[in-house]
Amino acid sequence: MTTATRPASLGIREVAEQTGLSMDTLRWYEREGLLPLVDRGSDGRRRYSPAAVRFILLVQALRRTGMPVADVRRFVQFGGGTTENHAPRMAMLEKQEAAIRQRIALLQHDLGLVQDKIRTYRDLLARGLDCEDETEGVEPA
Repeated sequence: MTTATRPASLGIREVAEQTGLSMDTLRWYEREGLLPLVDRGSDGRRRYSPAAVRFILLVQALRRTGMPVADVRRFVQFGGGTTENHAPRMAMLEKQEAAIRQRIALLQHDLGLVQDKIRTYRDLLARGLDCEDETEGVEPA
């Protein structure tokens, strides 16, 4: 593959800008084994392929949705590229998907409670009542 047809690699600063992660976080991810081996240019600087950036975005999503560092590391250690690694990786992703769906359901429930309270306060304010008026006759928890 010639340089003209090879996808451009990015330096750590560009990857940080694209992902919103700091350069220190990217380095930490690498040290902690949360990223496959990062290529180095002839100058010794990190070079990230488009596939590496996509993987970083996946790792970022897994962490943001609560996957523990140890599980992300295990996901990376399964490695990619070979079919025998697809099943364990997919199982981990399916488990994380279920956890995300459960969290979304809880958040939707909590959002409903907050929205109900906002409606109550708006109603009380519209009637000129103090927000504490709503709690009259209610025993403290």
